[in-house]
Amino acid sequence: MAKIAGSSVLVTGGNRGIGRALVEEALKRDASRVYIGTRKPLTHTDDRVTPVILDVTDPAHIRQAAADVESLDILINNAGVTAFDDLADPAVLEQQLAVNLFGPYAVTQALLPALIRSAGAIVNVHSLAAIAPLPFSPSYSVAKAAALSLTQVLRMRLAGDGVTVHAVLPGPVDTEMNTNLEIPLPMASPESVARAILDAVEAGTDDIFPDPVAAELADGWRTGAVKGLEAQFATLPMSM
Repeated sequence: MAKIAGSSVLVTGGNRGIGRALVEEALKRDASRVYIGTRKPLTHTDDRVTPVILDVTDPAHIRQAAADVESLDILINNAGVTAFDDLADPAVLEQQLAVNLFGPYAVTQALLPALIRSAGAIVNVHSLAAIAPLPFSPSYSVAKAAALSLTQVLRMRLAGDGVTVHAVLPGPVDTEMNTNLEIPLPMASPESVARAILDAVEAGTDDIFPDPVAAELADGWRTGAVKGLEAQFATLPMSM
């Protein structure tokens, strides 16, 4: 189980919303170093913070970030983008996949040697849209579903290396991304979601439902047929 105190943490998309709240929560829990991945330069008053220019769709940024991060215990793939579309424009779907699927994949691959050395943790922030698509955001839903599958695959394949892989499945959160979102559900604060995420990571929880709306699904998910099948498939050989 990962512990935040004394650890080195990288948060992509750490300049706003859930990402910013995760940065602050990690610092409160005495992380020794927090790397903030962001597309634009930023400053922070805590000397434990190291900003890293990181557009998760830019291979050069990813290579440089991997070179700059001296050691890493916890990678939090939080950077994401949403779209309100009708699935008619393939360019929208491609952009959603680039940021929400291929971005976390590329960042994880680049930092995986460091995480294997530390027997660390990967935390991928998804959405309830990964398991139940949103009618007003189908491209986002497709990308998040694919990203959840990536998380499950990484969990299975990295278990032997001592790296834990966590899926975060939040419901509505009161962030800039959701400013114009009108749905009949309560929105959780980014700060409460960040606390719940890090509590669950420290507890070794695979799939994290960090807010009241998401939490209603947690027990059914963890004891359901899909989770059981995931465990069953994980016993199969890695190659045929």
